[in-house]
Amino acid sequence: MNKIFITLLLFFSSLLAQSESQIGWIAKFGAAGGFSPIIIFPNYDGINPNLKQLGMNSMGDPIFAWGGGGYAYVMIIDNLRLGGFGFSGSQSEKSQLNSFNNEMIYSIGGGAVTIEYTMPFVKNMALSAGVMLGGGSLDIDIFQNSGSFSWDDVWDEISDGNPINSKEVSMKNSFFLVSPTINLDFPITRFLALRGGLGYQFTFGSDWEIANGKELKNVSSDLNGSGFFIQTGIFIGLFAF
Repeated sequence: MNKIFITLLLFFSSLLAQSESQIGWIAKFGAAGGFSPIIIFPNYDGINPNLKQLGMNSMGDPIFAWGGGGYAYVMIIDNLRLGGFGFSGSQSEKSQLNSFNNEMIYSIGGGAVTIEYTMPFVKNMALSAGVMLGGGSLDIDIFQNSGSFSWDDVWDEISDGNPINSKEVSMKNSFFLVSPTINLDFPITRFLALRGGLGYQFTFGSDWEIANGKELKNVSSDLNGSGFFIQTGIFIGLFAF
């Protein structure tokens, strides 16, 4: 199997070398996948005024999100590669107000198909421009509790209709995303590469829901999943840059 693989690799390399002498550059090929964390810079303007009501600090820090994906070159179109990408991350704030412990968790995640064109005139690395098309969600979870709790007390209070000193509110916005991107993949070896890139996530979908899928109205239009992001990564595969 290894001999067949090496023979095919040498064969394609020979074809590409011939193309280089004719058009001045080599069409890139290969496939890879790996770990690709991203740094997201959300717009918190839609939620910061409400955080003050709970005695929390305004949010402003980026979200460091876990991510992963992969791609493969489409050999019928030189330098075009298709793939997929997914990510998830969160940011939180806490406070104590009127004997209650409060916490708000702001989470964002999604998945997309990636379409990229790799510039053929860049040698020994891959500079690509492309777009991600997919969907995701922005989730806001608020927790408020006071005192101590026991299993029996919780069920007794629920069955009796008495208030419990613990509240949880979950709100969610599901969206479609379109993200123009530019990435640079730098090979360390033939089978290992590092990635750095930039992008902006445009989101479409203003509908919000609260627990059990109930509609949530009058949410600020500033509260959405759009924002600038930085992409990083370590990819393992076969690279021919």
